[in-house]
Amino acid sequence: MTTIPKRNCAVFLLLAGAGCLIDLLTKHWIFAWLGLPGEQPTYWLIPDVFGFTTSLNKGALFGVGQGQVAFFSVLSILAALGILYWLFVLGAARDGLLVVAMGCVMAGILGNLYDRVGLPGLQWDGATIYAVRDWLHFKVEAIGSWPIFNIADSLLVCGASLLIWHAWRSDAPAAQIASERAAADRADASDAA
Repeated sequence: MTTIPKRNCAVFLLLAGAGCLIDLLTKHWIFAWLGLPGEQPTYWLIPDVFGFTTSLNKGALFGVGQGQVAFFSVLSILAALGILYWLFVLGAARDGLLVVAMGCVMAGILGNLYDRVGLPGLQWDGATIYAVRDWLHFKVEAIGSWPIFNIADSLLVCGASLLIWHAWRSDAPAAQIASERAAADRADASDAA
């Protein structure tokens, strides 16, 4: 079994838990304040540039795959399980940057999954809504409105960006990294014996 520093486990749990909680609390607050889409106009913090608008997304990031809620729910669960396996069974959690990246991704997955499975209990014409609650609205005159998003989406993008940076900055070839990890695992096993 791979030894994972307890600090890295704590960082992952803190990021995933706090990120998910912040996402859910902000969605609850905005939807309680502005209601369902169309009930209130956009509340502009910077007129016609940045504001709060409630929106429901039955797809994925940027509205891709509209109506595929069940598919994205299953994909989210599989991704969450894959992250846990990769980090804590295969040992990727020894790398602090991967822990931070995957903590952000996990927070985003959980925050949006909560919405997709209907846990907020939102109702529209008596039916439960199975869609992600979005509320951050950017608008730039030169390009128009950016797709409305939420904190979970931001965490997913930040986590993915950190993963790309991690892969890009890696100086050692994959074979060397695998060899070093195998040596560390052997050392851990001999220490335990």
